[in-house]
Amino acid sequence: MGTIKVTDLEGNTHEIQATEGLSIMENIYDAKIPIKAACFGCCSCSTCHVYIDEAWIKETGQPSEEEEDILDMVVDLKENSRLSCQITYNDALDGIHVTLSEDTKTD
Repeated sequence: MGTIKVTDLEGNTHEIQATEGLSIMENIYDAKIPIKAACFGCCSCSTCHVYIDEAWIKETGQPSEEEEDILDMVVDLKENSRLSCQITYNDALDGIHVTLSEDTKTD
């Protein structure tokens, strides 16, 4: 197990335990941090949209064409935007920092 740092919509940063093999979205959800994640990992919505900390961009790899198509629909697209359901947590991502976007709002 490793950790993921998650900055929520209120600006609070949480350090959560991460399970290898689960997506970043699943790890955030399991840690009870509010994230809409409406399609729960099917890459068919943008409600798990996060911003990857610049220091971690290379480690997360490039988004697939399918992910890029969904990202085109997000509220505030940035160069470091990703769908957290499409990034599988592994040891190389230990300590990764992500910030939730407005797309993840649960209410």
